[in-house]
Amino acid sequence: MPATLFARRSVRLLLWLGLFLLVVLPVGCSVLAQKERELVFRIEQGDASWYGGLPAGVQELDLETTELASDQSLHAWWWPAEAADAPAVLYLHGVRWNLTGHLFRIRELRALGFSVLAVDYRGFGKSRGPLPSERSVYQDARIAWQHLARLQPDAGKRLIYGHSLGGAVAVDLALQLNKGDLEPTGARGLILESTFTNLGDIAAVLADTRWPVRWLLSQEFDSLDKIGQVELPVLIVHGTQDRYVPPRFGQALYDAASGPKELLLVEGATHNNSMRMAREEYARAIARLFGPAADERSAGRAEDRPPDAS
Repeated sequence: MPATLFARRSVRLLLWLGLFLLVVLPVGCSVLAQKERELVFRIEQGDASWYGGLPAGVQELDLETTELASDQSLHAWWWPAEAADAPAVLYLHGVRWNLTGHLFRIRELRALGFSVLAVDYRGFGKSRGPLPSERSVYQDARIAWQHLARLQPDAGKRLIYGHSLGGAVAVDLALQLNKGDLEPTGARGLILESTFTNLGDIAAVLADTRWPVRWLLSQEFDSLDKIGQVELPVLIVHGTQDRYVPPRFGQALYDAASGPKELLLVEGATHNNSMRMAREEYARAIARLFGPAADERSAGRAEDRPPDAS
């Protein structure tokens, strides 16, 4: 079954289940919230089929913190750039693939001159924990940020990158930094790729319905409400042929951002390949907003590139 059709039927099922379970509160709400999280986080177990193994130089880490229970852990990759003291990016992925499914994009970022810290949320890949929630992935991003700050102590050389739902996680992290709710607070900027305005909006698109889907959702991931409060420079990238997250959502986030900001619409790109299709434009946009970090090395290998899936 095609992924878009599966997602549409899943959201419609959630609608009918929600209407039924709301009648049998409070047990119904608990069941609905669990089902919602299962539909949001469609975790694929094991390595992605296109994963060809870790490149030389990638360090596997378990991020230590007292915030996690004894049966929980956060697994991450740290891939330092060749240049000493290079700018560093925290990579936050979406709802389906673990880090093995994202190596192709992590490779692209490193080829642009960045060191990259990429983290699997609890429940993904080698990170131990229960089914994620909006609250838990936000916490995981904050833990990873604190670790990145130790790896790159210069606040002017730290950036946040989020892809798809990871964009919502990235916006929340940036907002907490701006509000001073997290130490260390400093960051150079924010990069959002193929992301959406809020979970209610994207659920309505996937279900192809005008029903008020958001009334049934306990998870919000509301970037549209938050991004205007983010004072960091933000680069928003979206493929014009994204079948999962329409590019109008990228435009809406750009319009709501307070700036400095830039919107890069990549003609013909899908949900996953904007960075590869528009590498030079991507590098120039990064340099304009955040300062030069790019070099001219080629990036990516065919075996590391996925099908067009979220």
